Amino acid sequence: MFLDIKMYFCPNALIMTLSEEDYIKAIYHLGKGKKTTVSTNAIAKRMVTKPSSVTDMVRKLSDKGLINYKKYKGVSLTQAGTKTALNLVRKHRLWEVFLVDKLDFTWDEVHDVAEQLEHIKSEKLIDKLDEHLGFPEVDPHGDPIPSKGGEFKKSIKKLLKDMPVGSTGVCVGVKDSSPPFLKFLDKNKIALGDTISVLDKEEFDASILIKINNFKIRISHQIASNLYLKFN
Repeated sequence: MFLDIKMYFCPNALIMTLSEEDYIKAIYHLGKGKKTTVSTNAIAKRMVTKPSSVTDMVRKLSDKGLINYKKYKGVSLTQAGTKTALNLVRKHRLWEVFLVDKLDFTWDEVHDVAEQLEHIKSEKLIDKLDEHLGFPEVDPHGDPIPSKGGEFKKSIKKLLKDMPVGSTGVCVGVKDSSPPFLKFLDKNKIALGDTISVLDKEEFDASILIKINNFKIRISHQIASNLYLKFN
């Protein structure tokens, strides 16, 4: 008996298609990693598809015990669904680290490639990858990488826009990981691990004058709203 090449056994011993995995991960992100109910319209928007297609998919996922689905109310992940989502997130972020650290991809290039690699079946390969990379706790964008057991290391961070004048912190992540924003940061030599000091805030447009490493730059409120800092 031959299986469709797009299907394999997931951690909870269910056969899943790549599309089903993409839906599970989308629901996880829309629910912000919590057991939050997500509307089918929100899922359709994220997956760029019709609500009717989402309805068909969530019924399949419900039959497999991966989500709780209530008509007209939305969906939430079951324990098995959360486990599957966390496994996909772990693989995705580990591959992003590998692509940046070992293959010299830039941080604005890795997402689409990792989207493909996250569906790889071999658990042994992912464990070896994790070990080879030194068990990283964050990906190139500063997002936390769950452990094999699905646990995240707690980290206290704040958006740059919320830091008071005179404060100093270390850039530990980005809220917006879109290629245009990441390219902007590269252009202005702003990267994870940089020490940033808030020198002044402009009342008129909420722009912020910062000192980063050894130079000063004024950034917009939009940029400050997408940079995470950890206080020193």
